[in-house]
Amino acid sequence: MKAVVDDKIPYIRQAIESVADEVTYLPGREISRRDVADADVLIVRTRTRCDRDLLHGSRVQMIATATIGYDHIDTAWCEANGIEWTNCPGCNAASVAQYVQSALILLSRRHHRPLRGMTMGIIGVGNVGSRVAEMAAGMGIDVLLNDPPRAEAEGGGTFVTLGELAGRADIITLHTPLARGGKHPTYHLADAELFAQLEKKPWLLNTSRGEVADTGALIDALAGGRIADAVIDVWEHEPDIDRRLLAAAYLTTPHIAGYSADGKANASRMAMQAVCRHFGIAMPCTIEPPAPPCPTVTAPTIDDALLTIYDPRRDSDALRQDPTRFEWLRGNYPMRREAGAYNIILTK
Repeated sequence: MKAVVDDKIPYIRQAIESVADEVTYLPGREISRRDVADADVLIVRTRTRCDRDLLHGSRVQMIATATIGYDHIDTAWCEANGIEWTNCPGCNAASVAQYVQSALILLSRRHHRPLRGMTMGIIGVGNVGSRVAEMAAGMGIDVLLNDPPRAEAEGGGTFVTLGELAGRADIITLHTPLARGGKHPTYHLADAELFAQLEKKPWLLNTSRGEVADTGALIDALAGGRIADAVIDVWEHEPDIDRRLLAAAYLTTPHIAGYSADGKANASRMAMQAVCRHFGIAMPCTIEPPAPPCPTVTAPTIDDALLTIYDPRRDSDALRQDPTRFEWLRGNYPMRREAGAYNIILTK
């Protein structure tokens, strides 16, 4: 078996090298038709567009993307041409929830508003949105759920319309996949029409896909006061991000909300398990994240402890200092563990 692997996927080398005869590691954006011509399997991230242009005439029989999203894979073409593909649903849900939680703590302090009793509208209630809803409820935040596909499948009692959410939410957070067509498209779902319906000048967070929000409309809504503040982790046209939005939003990070070491290890493990299933081989080893260097956190409050474990201002400051390093910051992201990896001691 020959494998071509994105060189920024962590914790996977021992596993893939144990089962493949030959492994080639390449930057995701640079994986070419020539590179995959005689490969049997690709293990990629969102930066590799897997379509006819890349795959036609190749030996590839399987693609495993170590990500939740799979809009970089032309799934219809792959299926029509006998190429199996898999993604890693839920792999970094806890990581994104950690990011959102830390961002909310910072927003609460910045605006001098306690989170308890606020209303959060969650648009997209899959693995990530569900985890965020659980986290928010635990902080005393009232939660509104918007997910039209789920509402159709399960009945509307649990879910609200987008218009109702826009009228009631103090916080709006986006967790949809990117769908440009179909019955429920999400491309530019957060647009001028939605922003015109906002009643409570909410905070807006986007950790889904940049194209789910209309950048120009979002900038206008921030400038006009329809949105009080924004946290932006995902951008249209990454890595060539809009400098106006970079300046207008409070926290601006380089698509790393899901980049905890825990989430990365989950993704690498799930991708390798899929490869092993496809080729009928046993999983050769476990894939776990490294232990944190300082596993005990002492802080006066739980909010302080959570910000000690992960403070998104560090990532935001790094991107603001040099937006041209967007891809470098993603590819060289420091090890970040989730709260469950720590022993937390509160002093108050």
